[in-house]
Amino acid sequence: MLDELSATVREQGGLVAAQKLVEFFRFQHRYNELFEARKMLHRLELGLSPVQVDSLVPGDTPSTPVPDDVQDELDRRLIDACREVGDGLMRSGRIQEGWMFLRAVGDDAFTAEAMASITPSQENLDLLLNLYVHEGVDVGRGTRLSLQMRGTCNTITMMDSVVAMRGRKDQQAAVGALVEHVHGELLANLIADLKRRKPDLAAPNGGKIVDWLGLYPGLLRDGTYHLDTTHLASTVRFARVLDDPRTIRLAADLAEYGRQLHAQYQYQSDEPFADLYPMSLAWFRALLGEQVDGALRLFRQKAETIDPQELGTVAIETYADLLARVGRPSEAAAFLMRSMPQGMRPFGIAPSLLELAQAAGDFQPMMEHARTRGDLIGYTAALLQSSNIESVRA
Repeated sequence: MLDELSATVREQGGLVAAQKLVEFFRFQHRYNELFEARKMLHRLELGLSPVQVDSLVPGDTPSTPVPDDVQDELDRRLIDACREVGDGLMRSGRIQEGWMFLRAVGDDAFTAEAMASITPSQENLDLLLNLYVHEGVDVGRGTRLSLQMRGTCNTITMMDSVVAMRGRKDQQAAVGALVEHVHGELLANLIADLKRRKPDLAAPNGGKIVDWLGLYPGLLRDGTYHLDTTHLASTVRFARVLDDPRTIRLAADLAEYGRQLHAQYQYQSDEPFADLYPMSLAWFRALLGEQVDGALRLFRQKAETIDPQELGTVAIETYADLLARVGRPSEAAAFLMRSMPQGMRPFGIAPSLLELAQAAGDFQPMMEHARTRGDLIGYTAALLQSSNIESVRA
């Protein structure tokens, strides 16, 4: 290969030689060398020296700076090289090396696709979960992998410590996977128990957990349960972030099962969900468009009676969040502006006033609220966002 490269440079030039080197390393699956070869090729393609070498001789004139447009194009081609090399390394099982290149690409969907070819094992599990969950490549897939290989308990611990710190989209992907897993496990255990008790039992219409429980009234009153009750409670607690109706229905089914458990398993939670299962069930039903007014009354009562000086503004924000999520952003904004104590830092549960104003299509109430509080940032943000929307419409 070395002699062939020398001959190619003499007869056809350096660009062709660099192209041959790239193809050689690509065919050999020698990915790290492939990246270096592509660097040389792309520099030559753009009229640069094949390798950037700084002079070690004192007093030498510095090399000519690369023009901005050429540097931008070189960076673009090197990102593409990172994509190819990182993909090849991932698919060959060299996960950490592949991530070093794919991190620079910044395309989580592409990285997740490359990682999908890797067979999980106990040897690579920590690394896969680190990329899927901690690095945010695909939090939903990472959660499913954790449930499969580490179990529900360890996955819930991971979600409490890591997933809770991520954005709403990642939280929903992880929680959706957890709800599906826990619901499936609980339903299977319940059906198996009922069929042991009544071998000729016919499946109910609907097939939900509550439908099966209806075939054996009072089954849970003596302390019977079909899944670790702490896992059930944690899953219902996490499920409040969900927006997808299908997984919300599964969460509501879990909450209904939990509501029927013996009193010793009716765990207290944090306000405004202190009565975990009844309040969660009301929440889920409202998100599904069922008994909305009743749920709003429940959570408004909590918001108006829980002392923010004692427990913070969580109840106020939760009620505003529910208002926004059932399609009443103007009411949510008005309630927040009226109820949030000045100077008290919010938990970030509810959408911001700016988000609510945008959803409602009306920035004037926020601007007036900011004016009365001397909030220059809030006033300017509403003013500029309103002006921007009007200019786009025009």
